[in-house]
Amino acid sequence: MVEIKDPENTLIMETTKGRVVISLMPDLAPGHVARIKELASENAYDGVVFHRVIADFMAQTGDVQFGKKGGANFNPSRAGMGGSDKPDLKAEFSAVPHVRGTCSMARSQNPNSANSQFFICFTDAPWLNKQYTVWGQVIEGMDNIDQIKKGEPVQEPDSIVSLRVAADAAA
Repeated sequence: MVEIKDPENTLIMETTKGRVVISLMPDLAPGHVARIKELASENAYDGVVFHRVIADFMAQTGDVQFGKKGGANFNPSRAGMGGSDKPDLKAEFSAVPHVRGTCSMARSQNPNSANSQFFICFTDAPWLNKQYTVWGQVIEGMDNIDQIKKGEPVQEPDSIVSLRVAADAAA
């Protein structure tokens, strides 16, 4: 197990495939990190499916509106089309590259449309650089991300069991 040096800026994500630890980058994307932490503290990501998973590219999740198993609006055919009840975020693009384990916000064609959905890169994806907001990096558990069921859409998708800020998880 990796040593968690900054519990306030580390996420512990339990998935149906196992534990994943993500180091947050608040200096790089303060608005996005604040949103992820806010939704995590509200347990908003618990039960949310990985609705779009492309081999050799990325696993996308975070639709707390339509992708939350057991949620009032859960709709597998609409998963990936929703967000949270919070306003969309202004882009915080950077020069940090999209490499294996990068956590970045999903969005529509509008650069300022990120809300709650995010993806984790399976491999380097340089065409995404400076076009999507990088907010974290997997520091443990990429082997579990690698096992997530693939598909567009995914049949019987894997999901986030829980997503917590490490400081809150320890409390």
